[in-house]
Amino acid sequence: MSKPTPPTMSYWHVYTDKEGVSRQVKCALSAFKFEGVDPHTAPQWNDKQEKSQAGVTFTVLPVGWVGEWHENPRPQWIAILSGRWFVETMDGTRVEMGPGELMMGEDQSTKERDGKKGHLSGTVGDEPCTMIVTGLDVTPTIDQPGRFK
Repeated sequence: MSKPTPPTMSYWHVYTDKEGVSRQVKCALSAFKFEGVDPHTAPQWNDKQEKSQAGVTFTVLPVGWVGEWHENPRPQWIAILSGRWFVETMDGTRVEMGPGELMMGEDQSTKERDGKKGHLSGTVGDEPCTMIVTGLDVTPTIDQPGRFK
């Protein structure tokens, strides 16, 4: 029997570059191991992240919601459950995300330029955007897109 090929899981990483400008790039989680969560559970693919304290918030962004330019309060995973939203970074990149998509918000320590600091975000379409936000108690990185490989 051949060994199964580990999967990858894509996500958008919003990060701060060395000049203090927020950017975003599509990355992939790729450190999956085929193992059970305990000895009595069938194996599954797991990509275990570094342990840290975390806070979970369920969020519903209403139709027409716009979060003016701001930084993520701390590094946080954002998983879209329903609806759509956009994130625009200081470099001018705008990405729309919908159900099942994942983002790492790590744009702390940006430097204001032309009235922009961090990112702009808002809902897209005619339904609210629901998400689960998992804030991590980790030190933000600078200029390390895809650090969660």
